[in-house]
Amino acid sequence: MIKALLAIETSCDETAAAVVDGGGRILSDVVASQVADHAVFGGVVPEIASRRHVELIQPVVDEALQASGLKLHDLSGIAVTQGPGLVGALLVGISYAKALAYGLKIPLCGINHLDGHLGAAAIEHELTYPHIGMVVSGGHTSLYRVNAPGKMGLIGQTMDDAAGEAFDKVAKLLNLGYPGGVVIEKISQGITEHGFELPRPMLKEDNYDFSFSGLKTAILNLVVRLKIFPDLDLSFSGMPRKREPAPGMEAYIPRIAAAFQEAACDVLATKALKAVQDHQLDLLVISGGVACNTALRETIRERADRMGVRFVAPSKKYCTDNAAMIGLAGLRHFKEGRYAGLDLNAVSRWDSV
Repeated sequence: MIKALLAIETSCDETAAAVVDGGGRILSDVVASQVADHAVFGGVVPEIASRRHVELIQPVVDEALQASGLKLHDLSGIAVTQGPGLVGALLVGISYAKALAYGLKIPLCGINHLDGHLGAAAIEHELTYPHIGMVVSGGHTSLYRVNAPGKMGLIGQTMDDAAGEAFDKVAKLLNLGYPGGVVIEKISQGITEHGFELPRPMLKEDNYDFSFSGLKTAILNLVVRLKIFPDLDLSFSGMPRKREPAPGMEAYIPRIAAAFQEAACDVLATKALKAVQDHQLDLLVISGGVACNTALRETIRERADRMGVRFVAPSKKYCTDNAAMIGLAGLRHFKEGRYAGLDLNAVSRWDSV
């Protein structure tokens, strides 16, 4: 009998731990963010992320246990994110989980991070199967046909940048700060007429794949053509260093951000709902950090309503990386007897679920 599982998530730049009971109830859910550590660099620095996980994992687990009202010896098992993600970051969580499982003599399981995201909506919503699931984040933009919990097949994915990565890079280009999705959403609020026509890459292709590199390049070309930043320096990284806009050009920046957000949301909504329609299903579930974006949610909800499609997204705290979703996936693994050995290793790329 499973009393409770400890779940650990360290795939990128959030150190997270949660305790889930045998019935799937979330007893605690703790996330320590590293946004401030990476903001100065305009994106996640893998080495910094790994070091911060080492510093944070013990206090985060302690807090999760305390909030749950349980002790270490009350745990029936441990679920930990195995991949995909940053290998150094993953190894911190995996090493901690293996050591704890060995010391407590309890079983361990390795969880696919994408499996966690695809099941996150089940924390708060009743899901029907099959349905289309979309994971859209800084590292992933993928569409799945979800036939049952944990049973899903990849039907489409980005061919280059993930949507969240594109948000971050455009925000950096526009000198808006980090994280890009948050600042672009904020600066775009209330702008309904931006005056720019941007491409919708792969929108008319008869598949469910995405591409965001061309949209990002279109923004760069627009900024260069308008001469918004007189000291624009396209160095080795292809991204400009910190600079100030030319006098009188500040007003263009929110409009360009709004145009980018509109184009990205249009592509994501169109592809996802095309998959729902083509597969003759009636439910679309989205998750991942970019699923927090209000414009994306509103675009999908409006179109889904017109199509008679049910649209579900987790609350924002369960869209971003968290351990509660890992705990739910782990509970399924334990009930099915799918355990991992102490040779469990990190997987950087793991698209299949």
